[in-house]
Amino acid sequence: MLNLPTELLRTFIKAVDLGSFTRAGDAVGRTQSAVSLQMRRLEEMLDAQLFERGTHRVKLTEEGTTLAGYARRLLALNDEAVASLRRPRVAGCVRLGAPHEYMASLLPTILGKFAQSHPGVTLEVTCDLSKNLLERQAKGDFDLVIALHEDGDRGGGIQVHTEPLVWVTSADHARHDQQPLSLVLAPPPCIYRNRILHTLGRLGRSWRVAYTSSSYSGIVAAVRAGLGVTLLAASTVPAGVRTLGEREGFPEMGALDVCVHGSRENASEAADCLAEYVAASFG
Repeated sequence: MLNLPTELLRTFIKAVDLGSFTRAGDAVGRTQSAVSLQMRRLEEMLDAQLFERGTHRVKLTEEGTTLAGYARRLLALNDEAVASLRRPRVAGCVRLGAPHEYMASLLPTILGKFAQSHPGVTLEVTCDLSKNLLERQAKGDFDLVIALHEDGDRGGGIQVHTEPLVWVTSADHARHDQQPLSLVLAPPPCIYRNRILHTLGRLGRSWRVAYTSSSYSGIVAAVRAGLGVTLLAASTVPAGVRTLGEREGFPEMGALDVCVHGSRENASEAADCLAEYVAASFG
């Protein structure tokens, strides 16, 4: 059975996240040529081409994308095992900012497992819209922020997931068939809101804002009650709603990038450890 060396996988992930072999080399303490040799060795071990050739920036092949997902999980498990046994353990306080929908759906499980593996780390979690969180992080309010981005602009963050967007409506009502279209939205500067209004305006479709809430739970409750339709990340769609597609007259809405943003000024081992754990869990 073939065993993949974790040092090769760690260098591979650094190259993916940082976008170049040179930056990856700086991060792991190796030269650019040494990183190239490591990646060639990894490709030879797997008998697969992991990178697109002839591009200035690191770009993964389909096989490379597949390996990246497995590599993040393998490294997270490795680091979890080391952290649980190593002395001294990682400790400190991490101020985390995250969108409401992820704290209600995915992050409780992820943060719960992290807390079990790193009992010395205290988490202070704040939920808000992505743009608001990033503005506050720039002022020094957060050590780590999970944020949504559109149009390929990651804002200096590390992409950990691509999230398809889906229309949702009540499972018990047909408000989506009425005109003008009733919408359940978060206030500006919500990315979902901007995507919905821009798309409906481009299509010339009439609409009205029937309900506004800044919280994920408030938006979901309004949709379940039949007040209108909204747009959600696919992984955060809850029970009690149903999705809408082109068959019902609702266009595809593309996807958003989920990125992790660390603080350059106040970086800590605890924050770095949480960032790697979150990235691996999303991957």
